[in-house]
Amino acid sequence: MTGADPRTEHAGADVPERVGADVPPEDYRLLVPRDWFRIDLTLDRWRPQLKTFADRQAARRGLSAQAARGLWATLRNTAESGAAQGAIELFLRSEISDTGATPATLLVSLLPMSGALYATPQDLARSVAERRGAGTEVTVARLPAGETVRVTTATTLDLYVNMPGKAGYLLLAFSVPLSGVESSLGGLCEAIASSLRWV
Repeated sequence: MTGADPRTEHAGADVPERVGADVPPEDYRLLVPRDWFRIDLTLDRWRPQLKTFADRQAARRGLSAQAARGLWATLRNTAESGAAQGAIELFLRSEISDTGATPATLLVSLLPMSGALYATPQDLARSVAERRGAGTEVTVARLPAGETVRVTTATTLDLYVNMPGKAGYLLLAFSVPLSGVESSLGGLCEAIASSLRWV
């Protein structure tokens, strides 16, 4: 992606890409623009790193103390909830609105699903559609990285990307609360997802 920063690629980007569709990947590459802040949720120090980000954004935007607390609470809750459900990375769009809202976030989660637990994209799509209900559109699409269950609402885009070797799914969960997914920022999220490659 134009403007992508190699420093934001997931570790392991130097490993050559594998070709076989039956071989589970060792890692992945995801290109994210330079102005998105990355937090590794697998490390113990992610909370101080996130607090530093929130404090800097609040100071840069001149947010009130209440808005700054709200920003920190929202980001912390997002990260804690994601980490509890298998999220391994959190990306935050660096600009913050006057209300303290982050225009976009991306949670990357590993969902291992091998052997008898494996669900095809079609089965997973049916299951997600039953759980999410009205107001959610669930389809099966194809990204360069593979068959993908695409789950959209007005402000969220969740992409369950089928991993080679029936190893499970990598979930790219985008939230675009200010402009919605039908916007240029939503289009950027689509481009980030399309950059996913297995290694």
